[in-house]
Amino acid sequence: MAFFRGLLRNFGGIAVVLVLLLAVTFLPPDTSLSEVRAAATLKACVPPAYPPLVTGDPERPGIDIELLREVAGRIGVSLVLSENRAMGRDFNPRNWGLNRAQCQVIAGGVVNSVQTRSFLETGPPYADTGWAIISPVPLTSLAGLDVGALVLVSGLDRIGLSRFLRAEGATARVLTTSDALVLAISAGTLDAGVTEAMLATKLAEENGWTVQWTPPELGRYQLVFGLWKGDMTLKGAIDQAFAELSADGTIAAILDRYGAAPID
Repeated sequence: MAFFRGLLRNFGGIAVVLVLLLAVTFLPPDTSLSEVRAAATLKACVPPAYPPLVTGDPERPGIDIELLREVAGRIGVSLVLSENRAMGRDFNPRNWGLNRAQCQVIAGGVVNSVQTRSFLETGPPYADTGWAIISPVPLTSLAGLDVGALVLVSGLDRIGLSRFLRAEGATARVLTTSDALVLAISAGTLDAGVTEAMLATKLAEENGWTVQWTPPELGRYQLVFGLWKGDMTLKGAIDQAFAELSADGTIAAILDRYGAAPID
């Protein structure tokens, strides 16, 4: 009797595997890459401006735009940009109102994090990021300071940042645009600001301020492009394009042009 029960257990497991394999054959085929090639366009959703990733300047359009153009060229299609203003105002992707008809790729500040991977596929990482602090003069402490928090990028640890600012004894004020942050610091109503590192570096450079990373315990992340879940053939083509662009130095050259460093 035990022999038959053992057989049943063994064959039962095999049967489950066979059923799962059979179910896979009924899944719709992944046509993401063939659709892009058939339309001869790669559509990307980006914010109107998120320097240095997206600038709105035709001469220097930004790191992400230049990378996307190179990727599209390697795939053999043209790049079409779809501006989404919600991406520049709201850190919650659920409020962006994006869909597959608008774009196949999401760029302009997508962070490779557990949160991001829960709703998007991600392309290869190309630069490091995290939280950084900007201020008119170097700071040794945030205790007693008024600090503006600009948290437009999805995927960074906002809860950890809030805890850090409280532990440092800073008074945090949430802002929704980089212009508002710059104006408040310039006017002296804020002593410093904290935001995503790429944007922080750009704002500090433009205003002659200092920039410094927050402590490592707040985390370091990598910037990526987002793709829709299941678009694996398109992801494979983008991964291959990135490998070629990395090998021939194109990615490093683009990052250098904007004063950004490649991944450590």
